[in-house]
Amino acid sequence: MAVWNHTIVKEFLLVGLTENPNFQIPLFLLFTLIYFITLVGNWGMITLIWLNAHLHTPMYFFLSNLSFCDICFSTVFAPKMLINFLSKHKSTTFSGCLLQSFFFAVYATTEVILLSMMAYDRYVAIAKPLLYTVIMTERVCMQMVLASYSGGLINSLTHTVGLLKLDFCGPNIVNHFFCDIPPLLKLSCSDTHKNEMLLLLFSGVIAVFTFVIIMFSYMRIIIAILRIHSAEGRRKAFSTCASHLTTVTLFYGSGTFSYIQPSSQYSLDQEKVSAVFYTLVIPMLNPLIYSLRNKDVKDAAKMSTCVKRLNTMYGRNNTNVSDFILTGLTDSEEIQLVLFTLFLLIYLVTVLGNAGMMLIIRLDLHLHTPMYFFLSHLSFLDLSYSTVITPKTLENLVTSTKYISYLSCFTQMYFFIFLGTTECLVLSSMAYDRYVAICNPLHYSVVMSKRICCSLISVCYLNGFMDSIINVLCMSSLHFCDSNVIHHFFCDTSPVLALSCSDTKDVEIMIFIFAGSTLMVSILIISLSYLSILSTILKITSTLGRQKAFSTCASHLVGVTIFYGTTMFTYLKPRKSYSLGKDQLASVFYTIVIPMLNPLIYSLRNKEVKSAVIRVIQKRQGSGLLK
Repeated sequence: MAVWNHTIVKEFLLVGLTENPNFQIPLFLLFTLIYFITLVGNWGMITLIWLNAHLHTPMYFFLSNLSFCDICFSTVFAPKMLINFLSKHKSTTFSGCLLQSFFFAVYATTEVILLSMMAYDRYVAIAKPLLYTVIMTERVCMQMVLASYSGGLINSLTHTVGLLKLDFCGPNIVNHFFCDIPPLLKLSCSDTHKNEMLLLLFSGVIAVFTFVIIMFSYMRIIIAILRIHSAEGRRKAFSTCASHLTTVTLFYGSGTFSYIQPSSQYSLDQEKVSAVFYTLVIPMLNPLIYSLRNKDVKDAAKMSTCVKRLNTMYGRNNTNVSDFILTGLTDSEEIQLVLFTLFLLIYLVTVLGNAGMMLIIRLDLHLHTPMYFFLSHLSFLDLSYSTVITPKTLENLVTSTKYISYLSCFTQMYFFIFLGTTECLVLSSMAYDRYVAICNPLHYSVVMSKRICCSLISVCYLNGFMDSIINVLCMSSLHFCDSNVIHHFFCDTSPVLALSCSDTKDVEIMIFIFAGSTLMVSILIISLSYLSILSTILKITSTLGRQKAFSTCASHLVGVTIFYGTTMFTYLKPRKSYSLGKDQLASVFYTIVIPMLNPLIYSLRNKEVKSAVIRVIQKRQGSGLLK
C-alpha cells in the first residue's frame, strides 16, 4: 500500500482556456458548434460507410474506426468543457480527472496507431495493387485495428497507474481545460521524474514507431507513383492518399508540439492552443477532409441522396395507402371494454398526478431546487407522452373502425420519439444531479446553477427534436403499397416498417444507430453517476447517514429501472427477434403505465413532496378563512 497515493486532494479546479467572463459565452457557442459538427460528421461518415457496399474496403474500414475514435476522443473533453464555460465552479473529482486522463490517452494513442495502419494500407494499395486483396484481408484488418486499440489501452494504463502512485497534497488548480498529464504532474508533491520519463519514453516510442511506418509507407508510395508514366495516373494514385496525408500532418504536428519536448521547455499556454486543435478541431476536420477530398465518399453520398430522393418521389407518387388501421391489443369486445375502463382510469391518474406534481413544485418555494426543476419537466413529458398515445387508444377500444390517417400516424410517431428521447436524457440529467448532490454536496448550488440546469434541459429537448426529425424523415421516404394494417395500438416504428414494400434495411440501421446511441449515452451517464453515488454512500459510517443519502435517489432509481428496462427490451434488439405480443405488452407499460407511476413514485417515497402538499393545502385553507 505504500506505493499508492495518500493524496488529500479530493477534486481539481480546471482553469480552462480563459478566465475572462466576456469570452465564456462566445467560446461556449463556438465549441458547441464544433462538437455538433464533429458528432454529425463522424456519425455520418460511419453510417455512409456502413450503408454503402462500394465502401466496404480496408481503407474505409480503417476510416470508420478513425471516425469512431474521433467521436469518443472529442466526447472525452467537449461536454465537461462546455459545462465549465457556464459554471462558476469549474471543478472535477479526483477520480473523474483520472478517468478523463485515462480515456484521453486511450483514444489519442489508438488514433495515432490507426493513422499509421492507414498509411500501410495506402502503401499496399498503390505499390502492390495486384496483391492488395491477398495482403489486406478482413482478418488482417481486424487484427490491425485490434492492435491499435490494445496499444492505446496499454499506454493509457501505464500512465494512469503512474499517476495513482503520486501524492497530491498541495494546490489543486489545473492550469488547463482538461486533465492532461503534464499539468497534473506539476501539482504533485511527489518526485515526478519517473512519470516524466515514462511520458517522454512512451509518447516518443509510439510517435517514432508510427512515424517510421508512415514515412516508410509514403517513401514507397512516392517511388511507386514516380514509376507511373502518365500524369493522369500519377494524379489518380496520389489522390487516394491525399486526405490521409493531410490528416496525419495536422494530428502529428499538434501532438508532437505538445508532448515530444523536454519538461524545461514546456509552456502551458502554447500547449492549450495545440490541445484545442487536436482534441476538438481535428476530430471535426477529419470527416470534412475525407469527404471533400475523396471522390469515393462524395460519389457514395450522392448515390445515397439520389436513392433517398427517388424513394421519396416514388413513395409520394405511388403510395396507395392514405390511412392505416390499428389492430389494437385485442379483438375481443368484452376485453376491449375492460381495457377501455382500465386505461381511462390510468390516464386520469396520469393527468392528475403529473399536473399536480407540476403545480406543487411551482407553488411551493421549498421545491424550487434543481432536482424538482428536472422532476417538473419529467412530469410535463410524461403528461405529453401519455396524451400522444392514450386518447387514440381509448377511441379505438370503443369504435369498430380503427383508422388513423397517414399524416396523423406519422405525427403520432414524431411526438412519440421526440418525447421518449427527451425523457431518456432528462432521466440521465437527474442522475447527474443526484451524483453532484451526494458526492459534492458543498458545491451543489454552484455546480447545479440555474443556468446549468436550463442548459441541460435545452440539450435534452434539442436531442429529442433531432432524433425524431431524422427518424420520421427516414420513415417518410418509404413506399407503402399493399397492406395498411398496423399490428399495434399506436404508430410505432417497427410495425410501420413491417408494412413497407421498399427496402427498409437502411432505415432500420439509421433508427438502430440513433436509438442505440441515445440509450447508450444516457445509460452510461446514469451508470457512472450511480457508481460514484454508491462509492460515496459506502464511505458513510453511520447506517442512518447511508439510509438518508440513498433515499434521495431511490425514487429516481426505481423510475429509471422501469423505463429503461421496458424500452431496451423493445428497441435494442434485431428486427428478426421482434415479437408482437411481447412488444405490445412492453409498449403498454412504458407509454401508458409508467407516466402514471412516476408521480406516485416521486410523491409516495418523497418526504419533501408530501410536506409540500400539506403546506400548499394549509396555505389554501388559510386563504379561504381570511376571505
